[in-house]
Amino acid sequence: MSVHLRPEEIETESFRIIDAEVGPHQWLPAEWQVVRRLIHTSADFDYCRTMVISKDAVSAAISALRQGVGVVTDTNMALAGINKQGLTRHGCGAACFVADPEVARVARGEGVTRSIVAMRRATSEPGNGIFVIGNAPTALFELLRQVREEGFRPALIVGLPVGFVGAVESKEELVQVATDHAIPFITSLGRKGGSNVAAAVVNALLILAGEQG
Repeated sequence: MSVHLRPEEIETESFRIIDAEVGPHQWLPAEWQVVRRLIHTSADFDYCRTMVISKDAVSAAISALRQGVGVVTDTNMALAGINKQGLTRHGCGAACFVADPEVARVARGEGVTRSIVAMRRATSEPGNGIFVIGNAPTALFELLRQVREEGFRPALIVGLPVGFVGAVESKEELVQVATDHAIPFITSLGRKGGSNVAAAVVNALLILAGEQG
C-alpha cells in the first residue's frame, strides 16, 4: 500500500476490502452504509451479524436529521466523534449533559448515575429527538423507562452501550421496548459497542441524509 494515498482513497479502499470480506449479506443498501461504516470504524466484522436495525430506522433518521432534530449523546467522546459539518448542514444541534455541574449535583443527591440525570435533562429540552448511547447502559435504561412510563417518543435511538454490566440487557430491552412502541432504533446485540461506533452510526446517517437532500 502506498503511504501517499489521500484520505478519501484510503476510505474507498477500506470499504472495498470490507465489501470483499463480507461478501453476500442480508442488509438493504442504506442499512449497509451504516453497518459498513461501523465496521470501518472498529475493524470488527462481528457487527455484520450482531447489528439490529428496525425496519424504518434509516428512513426515520434521515427525515429527522433533515428536519434539524437535536442529537444527544451519553458521552462527550461520542459527541466529539460526530461530524459537525454534517450536523450544521442540516441545522441539527448536538449536546451531551453528562459533565454538566448541575447534573452531577443532582446525581449525587439522588444517589444515581450522572448518565441517568443527563438523560432526564436531555429529554426535557424541546427539539431533542435523536439519542445516541455508546457507553452507559443506565442512560439507555432511563430513556426506555421514559418511553414506557412517560410516553416519551424519540425520533431515533442509537443504543450501543459497551461493557459487562448492563450492556447486553439494556440492548435487549431496547429491541423489546422500541418494537412495542414503534420507535426506530439501531443497536448491536452483545457486549460490544462504544462511543466511537455510536458516532459512526450517526455519521453514516448524516451522509445518507446529505445524499438524499
